[in-house]
This record gives sequence, C-alpha cells and structure tokens, in this order.
Amino acid sequence: MPSLGFTSLPPLLKYLLYAEQLGIATAPALAAAGIEPEQLNDTSLRLPMEVHERLLDYFCLHSGDPLFGLNSARFVKPSSWNVLGYITMNCATLGEAMGRIMPFEKLVGDMGTSRAELLEGEVRLIWSCRHQRPDIRRHLVENVLASWLLYARWIADSAMSPRAVWFEHPLPPNTQVAQYEALFGCPVLFQQPCSALVAPLEYLQLPLRQADARLLRTLEDHAQTMMASLADAPLALQVHNVLRQLLKDGLPRKEQVAEHLSLSVRTLQRQLQQAGTSYQQILDDLRQELAEHHLRHSELSIQGISDCLGFTEPRSFHRSFKSRTGLTPGQFRQAAQASGKA
Repeated sequence: MPSLGFTSLPPLLKYLLYAEQLGIATAPALAAAGIEPEQLNDTSLRLPMEVHERLLDYFCLHSGDPLFGLNSARFVKPSSWNVLGYITMNCATLGEAMGRIMPFEKLVGDMGTSRAELLEGEVRLIWSCRHQRPDIRRHLVENVLASWLLYARWIADSAMSPRAVWFEHPLPPNTQVAQYEALFGCPVLFQQPCSALVAPLEYLQLPLRQADARLLRTLEDHAQTMMASLADAPLALQVHNVLRQLLKDGLPRKEQVAEHLSLSVRTLQRQLQQAGTSYQQILDDLRQELAEHHLRHSELSIQGISDCLGFTEPRSFHRSFKSRTGLTPGQFRQAAQASGKA
C-alpha cells in the first residue's frame, strides 16, 4: 500500500512516555519502527505514516493494553502538537483555540482532518482518520479525542467533560465502556456516524489561563511560515493567507485571489470543492477569526470592525457573528472583557 502521508515526531512521544511507564523498553520499539534514537530531538522531522503505524503496532502488541491509544493520551503536552500546541495555549478562549486546529493541523501530520459543527446548543469537534486498518484507526482516533479533551482541561484549568463522546468503531473486545467513561467523564457511544467530542456551546467561551495575544501573533506568523514551506501546503491555507493580506485593503474579489495563486476562478473553485471547502467558507472563517481578535484586543468600534472586514453594513456583520457564536459582537466583547478582569 502506498504511503498515506507523513507524521511529525511530537505525536509519537506520548507513546514512548506511556511505554516507559509500563516498563516497556523503547529501543526495540524505535528499531522496529525505523526511528533512530537521535531523531527524537528533531521536532521538525517528517516521517512516513508507516513509521507511525509500526511504532503503534509494536506497543499494542507488547503492552498488553487493548486501550493503548486511549491511555497514552494522558501524556499529552503542548509540544505534542508542535507549534500548534503553543498557539492554542496562548489563545484567549477555548473556542479561539479550537478554531486554530484546522488551519495548522498539517504541521502535526496528515493522518486525519478535523472539523467543527455548531448545532443548536452544542458543538461537535470531529476527527476523520485517514488510516484504513481498523486496529490502527481505532487507536489513533481514541488517542486524538482523548488528547483534545485532556489538553483542553489543562489550558482552561477546568475539569470539564463533554456531553458525550462518539466513536465510529465498535467497542473493542476485552474492554468495557466504563474504562472510556472514566477518562472522558461522560457517556461514550460506539458505532456512531462520526468520531467526535460533543460539548455544550458555552464551553467555547471558557477563558484560557495562559492567554497572551502578542505571543499568539508571533507563533501564528511562525506557523504560517512553516506551513508555506511544506511542499504540499493545502490550497485552502494558501487562499486563507492571500485573503488575510488582501483584506487589509477592503473585501477582495475572488478573481484577485485566483490571480495571486496563478489559477483561474473556475479551477480555484473546483480544487477547493475537492478539498471539502469553498472560497466563501474560508472567507467566512477568516472574518470570524479576525472579528474575535479585534473584539478582544483592539479599541476599534463595532462599526469599524465591520468596515475593515468588508461587510457592506453593520447589520450583516451582527447577523453573521451571532449565527456562529450565539452572541452579538457587543455581547462577545463584554464577555471577553469580563473574563479578562476575572
């Protein structure tokens, strides 16, 4: 089978730490996976996805733990996601942190893709794994969802739990649902339509304990440079970056963006559709990201924010913003100011 893609080194370190706690020698595991010990110091290293599979295979075989992927999530750290971990740590709220996963997750690897669905009263944070082997796929999905929750608890300094956790796969043999519920602190359901954390919408407003807007901007600039250096930087990210630059001079036309990328408008639209997104979706996401930043960190009036984001009138801005957050821009700014004083 051809390579699915790549993994960076940091996500693998959780496995090694858990294996060490279990008393498993890691040197044979690294050899089985094809990793040289000195490579563990290179966090920018990109490894074929088969290396990730072989390491996980080894530990699942030798650990005696049928929930190795799930339990190794307890060793998650900011560094587990490369620079993305530090970006999320310095956001103002959990919702802002969640919004940074999608644009930068390729820095961690391309073993899967994330998306968020906002429904009435709840948010579903979904991860779609690219691996086809059912055993590897299960361990990876369980590790990712558990890591997200444990890390969110840490950066928000909260013992929060989702309303539910969904897994596409069935309950593994020789395990009990109670083992999952002990970690997630909520009902865990199997054979669901997708694998997701299902949480109350108000969780998105939880303030993070180490928010630093200035450092966040520096980290994001660094991450965008790293993303641009990837030979296969996704078109959606390229469109996002071009729009960010062009928005400074007013709402850009689709033709301008296509010209910057040396594409026709038709080709741009078709390739974005193939990638599961659209020009309008990327523009809407970017406007929301910038709106939240201005409301938290600038003195711009709401009218001024509406103008600089290219809305034809403030009412359109209010309607768009409230549909995504459940709050008007004014309510959002008041909540942000209140949490900053707390």
